[in-house]
Amino acid sequence: MDDRAVDAGALVAEVEGHLLIEATLGDGRVAATRFARQFGWLTDGQRVVLEERFVEEYVALARDSWRRTALRGAELRGEYEGVYRGLRRRLVLAVALGMAALVSTAGLLVLSLAR
Repeated sequence: MDDRAVDAGALVAEVEGHLLIEATLGDGRVAATRFARQFGWLTDGQRVVLEERFVEEYVALARDSWRRTALRGAELRGEYEGVYRGLRRRLVLAVALGMAALVSTAGLLVLSLAR
């Protein structure tokens, strides 16, 4: 693969990662504001601290979820690649046996016609 294609792919993945984190931060801020609203007795400073902590936890949970999803995806990929290799071997064997049967049949037909 071309180094530029790899670099472009890495850049796209990095940009997507940043966009995903920014979107998650935005979602976390909205959720934090909604959560803190129920505590009307908090001072402004306390509310800000609560919201910041909420966003930190929100993003940490999202990252853990992404990590688990990526690990599971890698596991599934390995499993499916193994199944694919097995199916491909069986297909190649079936085609080879079919070709052998076809050649044998053709040979027998030629021999029976030659008699």
